[in-house]
Amino acid sequence: MSATHDVFNQAPPLTGFTTADDPALLEALRRDGGAWGEAEVRELGARAGTEEVQDWARTAEAHPPVLRTHDRYGHRVDEVEFHPSWHRLMAAAVESGQHAAPWAEARPGAHLVRAAKFYVWAQAEPGHGCPVSMTYAAVPALRAQPALAAAYEPLLASRTYDYGLRPPLGKQGLIAGMSMTEKQGGSDVRANTTTAVPAGDGSYVITGHKWFTSAPMSDVFLVLAQAPEGLTCFLMPRVLPDGTRNAMRLQRLKDKLGNRSNASAEIEYEQAVAWPVGEPGRGVRTIVEMVNMTRLDCVIGSAAGMRAGLRQALHHAAHRKAFGAELIDQPLMRNVLADLAVESEAATVLAMRLAAALDRSEAGDAAESALRRLGLAAGKYWVCKRGAAHAAEALECLGGNGYVEESGMPRLYREAPLLSIWEGSGNVAALDVLRALTKEPAALDAYFAEVGEAAGADPRLDAAAARLRDLLGELTDPGRAQLLARRLAEQLTLVLQGSLLVRHSTPAVADAFCASRLGGDWGNAFGTLPPGTDLGPVLDRALLKEAL
Repeated sequence: MSATHDVFNQAPPLTGFTTADDPALLEALRRDGGAWGEAEVRELGARAGTEEVQDWARTAEAHPPVLRTHDRYGHRVDEVEFHPSWHRLMAAAVESGQHAAPWAEARPGAHLVRAAKFYVWAQAEPGHGCPVSMTYAAVPALRAQPALAAAYEPLLASRTYDYGLRPPLGKQGLIAGMSMTEKQGGSDVRANTTTAVPAGDGSYVITGHKWFTSAPMSDVFLVLAQAPEGLTCFLMPRVLPDGTRNAMRLQRLKDKLGNRSNASAEIEYEQAVAWPVGEPGRGVRTIVEMVNMTRLDCVIGSAAGMRAGLRQALHHAAHRKAFGAELIDQPLMRNVLADLAVESEAATVLAMRLAAALDRSEAGDAAESALRRLGLAAGKYWVCKRGAAHAAEALECLGGNGYVEESGMPRLYREAPLLSIWEGSGNVAALDVLRALTKEPAALDAYFAEVGEAAGADPRLDAAAARLRDLLGELTDPGRAQLLARRLAEQLTLVLQGSLLVRHSTPAVADAFCASRLGGDWGNAFGTLPPGTDLGPVLDRALLKEAL
């Protein structure tokens, strides 16, 4: 073959690494009570970086799920068929306890360790993280109905992935979903028109249309519907106790932006059977804890996506030459990569801090519960929104090589906007920040107590905290408060991230963050860290340390 077909100046395949090779992650585990799980996190991270698991991710994405509404004889079956790689990914996630381990094995740091596992495994393939996350979030909501929780919780927490349409209480393990969004409602769940009528035996029959139900192959769902008492939460199985299919009709799978591995469906309920969860008429109150859990996973998932994109960009730059030198040694590219690294670490340290707050909240710490409430609402807004911009810049670091599907970067780019939309898009999350400040005044005290742990350590952080207090003083008028809600959520997150980095990261990372995000010495795109920033230690902290 002609020498013109020789391939050179290309990065080698990125395999044989570990997604747990992440100082910010491991330091958070050791710092906040999760050191006991570090070995398991490392083992899972090493598995995520193997060629085998990367092939699972590739094939699960390349062979999307297929809806079969009827069998060959015309009987309604409403099944979704998946590639075997999907089931392998799901089995590994369940076996490692990402779906519900903290509820079954309560111990200090359990939610933090689970968050770390979710973070390292989501970097392999994000789509299957959706049913994993919803199962994790369903348990605390289900506990509002103790009898149902007693029957279903052990199976939801089981580490056996038991796929297939069978009566749920006869399976070895269960996956849970949630079905709330309707065409006319969207995030306004109180606008739901799906109806629930008492059947006289403690169950209800539900009729209605759900516009977007992710992971429709789950075993059970939490569903919102209008009962005679008002909007109520229900538990709905796909298969009834007698083995018959529940009347959940999968109309179509959504042709959506984002991952192609996971199924999302439009569903009709034709007098489907379900059981109430929580107090009738208080469905939003029942479901809110589930929403908070999945919001935490949105933050973790965005941080995971940033880390995955950063890894690809660093790997490419370390092996690619341009203008006579390796990209990673060229000043402008170093600025871009360091900026991406700072953003990634800020997201990771916040995600893990919120997971630690959940652990302490579950143990009865009211201040940590308040901090989690406000920090999660603000973090959901800002970190998830930054994920899409981060993915775009990381992809651009690879140039045309990143624009082709084989690189994996388009998959990362398509997925990033989801986490900003799921469980409340930008405005919903920002308004939830205002709601937290109004309904839980202790949240602001807890927030500033946390930020105050770094008081005096960096003048730019101190000044940003002072500006934040001034901004909070402008919220007395409700209309003005709404206009400022996004700015407030952004500043709350940035100041909290700055405080965490100043206390827990290396001086170079903290300095770069405070100078740019808090001090204003920054442009409008990545790669605009100020001259004089010590880029070397930032990049060294972000680079893979374990051999490829």
